[in-house]
Amino acid sequence: MQEVDFLKYVVENIVEHIDEIKIEKKDDELGTLLTLEVHPDDMGIIIGKKGSTVNALRSILRLQWMKQGKKVTLKVLEQTF
Repeated sequence: MQEVDFLKYVVENIVEHIDEIKIEKKDDELGTLLTLEVHPDDMGIIIGKKGSTVNALRSILRLQWMKQGKKVTLKVLEQTF
């Protein structure tokens, strides 16, 4: 499973507005950067209390791809309308 597919699967199962999930992937010499945008109403769910949910997502991504020798970083952006 690719990084984007994995993140999308997890996020789809915790947010309400699954049609507004946007994930971009950028690879460079430092590793892979995943940028996540969700509906503003879902930002609280993604961030979690004191950042606990987003930190857990980052840890899962890091651990999953560390086994393959890859470095994956997650960045969450606020969606603007």
